[in-house]
Amino acid sequence: MQKELILIGTTWPFRGGGIASFNERIARAFQDQGFQVTIYTFSLQYPSFLFPGKSQYSELPAPSDLTIHVCINSINPLNWIKIGRIIRNKKAPIVLVRYWLPFMGACLGTILRIVKKNKVSKIICIADNIIPHEKRIGDEVLTNYFIQPIDAFITLSKKVAVDLKSFSNKKVVTVQHPLYDHFGEKMDKKMARQKLGLPSHEPLILFFGFIRKYKGLDLLLQAMSILQIEHANNPQKTMPKLIIAGEYYEEENYYTDLIESLGIKKNIYSFTKFIPNEEVQFYLNACDFVIQPYRHATQSGVTPLAYHFEKPILVTNVGALPEMVLEDKSGIVTEPTAPSIAQGINRLYELGEHHFLDHLRKGKEKYSWEVLTNAIIALAKHN
Repeated sequence: MQKELILIGTTWPFRGGGIASFNERIARAFQDQGFQVTIYTFSLQYPSFLFPGKSQYSELPAPSDLTIHVCINSINPLNWIKIGRIIRNKKAPIVLVRYWLPFMGACLGTILRIVKKNKVSKIICIADNIIPHEKRIGDEVLTNYFIQPIDAFITLSKKVAVDLKSFSNKKVVTVQHPLYDHFGEKMDKKMARQKLGLPSHEPLILFFGFIRKYKGLDLLLQAMSILQIEHANNPQKTMPKLIIAGEYYEEENYYTDLIESLGIKKNIYSFTKFIPNEEVQFYLNACDFVIQPYRHATQSGVTPLAYHFEKPILVTNVGALPEMVLEDKSGIVTEPTAPSIAQGINRLYELGEHHFLDHLRKGKEKYSWEVLTNAIIALAKHN
């Protein structure tokens, strides 16, 4: 197979959240294997009224090691036809596309239908979600439209693979989310805390990432209240403080009011802003444990991020989150309720951070980018 690949998906000039960071990292992984990679990303990704954050765009210069064409307008059908023809004429053996939201179904589905006409390109989709976290009218129609030109799918969790079965009988391979290994390295905890202006000796837990309802930050805040009451009754119990690091993607007042009403403000460190790539390492290195109190989920990029920085993880028993966490070895699995989360945090501190390190280090070896790229290459060859 000719070593040429076209990637369609979000990258720079959009901010390096989970999807953009993932796409840029997988492009580099293919380049490391000798592929010529060309990325077609969005000139307009979301209309501003659909975007919940403060800004969609990165302030950083374009990556010098990636070929990126900023050209796809998600709401302009004439643009879809134009880009579809451009990519069709390239006749790349592999066209890799990312699907995470039904809103993109019409745009990407149209582009891929046109690409398909070259009868050369194998279209492989990495599906983050098939059934979205926040459902809207028309989701099913848009997803069905998108799926039709796809040759095969990669999912990052068994749940999404199961969801796909209700839409398609096409080949699906599930690969665990590779580790995010491009946000810096493990560093001394005290040094990381100094960078963030945090005390060097306090017990600290971390909630990291965009703040959305399904991620359950409010459950974690309620769990913090439970821990605070337990500590008042028994000062021997560890009372951790919580770092909230991430931008609000919904109403901020709901959370600030909840913190006030629970009386836990003194135990919260808020960094509620977009966290640029170069600062991610400080938050992960500063904490004792990473807490993912999700109400529901498919997979999460925070878990492999925690693995990379060798931080034990608490996840709730929803979606694919428990698939990467072995109980009492790499972390703790709880139910998505405040009392269960509080109990799990207590358990983390009872066992201690060092209890988990050997398994976390061994686990890092399993979640390589090469496993994912090889799966994509194999699908393209045999479909």
